[in-house]
Amino acid sequence: MTPRSLRVRLLGGAAIAIFVALAVAWIMMTLLFERHIERRVEVDLTRNGLQLVAALKLAPGGRPLADQHPSDPRFDEPASGLYWQLSTAAGVLQSRSLWDETLPVSAVAGTHGWKTRLAQGPFDQQLLLVEREVRPDSQGAAVLVQLAHDREALLAASAEFGRELALFLLILWAILAAAAWLQVHLGLRPLARVRGDLAALQRNPSARLTAGHALEIEPLVNAINALAAAREQDLERAKHRAADLVHGLKTPLAALAAQSRRAREAGATEAADGLDRAITAATTVVEGELARARVATIRSTRSPQTSPRESIEALIGVLEQTEFGSTLVFEVDVADELRLPIAVEDLNELMGPLLENAARFARRRVRVTGATEPDSLLSIEEDGPGMVLEQAEALIKPGGRLDEAGTRRGRGLLIARDIAEATHGRITMGSSELGGLQVSITWSRTPTVVVPS
Repeated sequence: MTPRSLRVRLLGGAAIAIFVALAVAWIMMTLLFERHIERRVEVDLTRNGLQLVAALKLAPGGRPLADQHPSDPRFDEPASGLYWQLSTAAGVLQSRSLWDETLPVSAVAGTHGWKTRLAQGPFDQQLLLVEREVRPDSQGAAVLVQLAHDREALLAASAEFGRELALFLLILWAILAAAAWLQVHLGLRPLARVRGDLAALQRNPSARLTAGHALEIEPLVNAINALAAAREQDLERAKHRAADLVHGLKTPLAALAAQSRRAREAGATEAADGLDRAITAATTVVEGELARARVATIRSTRSPQTSPRESIEALIGVLEQTEFGSTLVFEVDVADELRLPIAVEDLNELMGPLLENAARFARRRVRVTGATEPDSLLSIEEDGPGMVLEQAEALIKPGGRLDEAGTRRGRGLLIARDIAEATHGRITMGSSELGGLQVSITWSRTPTVVVPS
């Protein structure tokens, strides 16, 4: 499965590429070192061979003789891995290191230079052979001069070099991988700035991504800004259409309400009831459009930090003057230091329907509490008959609509839900300890902003 993180992809690709490159380098460098030491051995064997040629003579019977031998002590140590041999048809002269063994005779050696080959030699050793034919006497027989070195020693040196080189390259791989991580980190840093700008844009649609980004990111920034501008324009047009719709319906609804009253006074109760139902349905749609327009306005502005206590007490003061609120006891337990990410007027529109619902359905008590830990929380409880929680939760779930709310309580809950969500809050329903319904609104202290990765 391909990782979704761009950082992981870049780091993984860089680590693999560096490893493969260093592995190829290890193979090539090991081969080059092996070839290098073989050439050095060839040079040393050739130099020793020239010493033998310089001292080479032929005995009267054609047997080779050499007054001076190479000085390397390994030529005198049996099976040491370093050997020389002079051969003619009449006999052989060889180093003591060969003991009673002989080097394999070559049919390819000539008098036109030294030849190098690999051959299986004495003591089960594979040898690197350097050989040529020389004529000490132009009238005499040719002498095959051969010098050999055990190739196993060369391979052991090459293997030791390979192990040390592998350790070095492994350390180098770690260093280069760390450098690649730093490069990726610095390369992706401009995207962190874009992420921050996007978070600000999500909180405030009027914001724009700042200029001065890297050239490679600039087209993306311009495209996002253009999209944000188009979205803001669409939002403004939608708000204006909603306002026009609301103002256009106010007069017809007022006229219908007057007709309903006159019909009821004339005794046409059934007709008046039908008009009232139609007016209620139309009013619900109007309230829905007003709420949506207000929510859009909330989302297009930055969220301040508001102390809710004064607003709640002011709303309760209004409710205490109403017929259904004058007989109730209101309890407010909201700390002065509590701060909510919502403007005062938006808080009033959020708490107004909830407090009115609680006051309408309460018997004696309405309680408002606030908390700061672990999240900012407001809770409204009453001691009324309550409401079926399944119906309440279905009403405020995503997709619930104001024109489907039905009751005044339902419309108030939906308006509160939309305003809470617009300020990154969450509304929940529950049973109150007082016996009725409890409505809670929670704002996370560290709101999660969804930004595309």
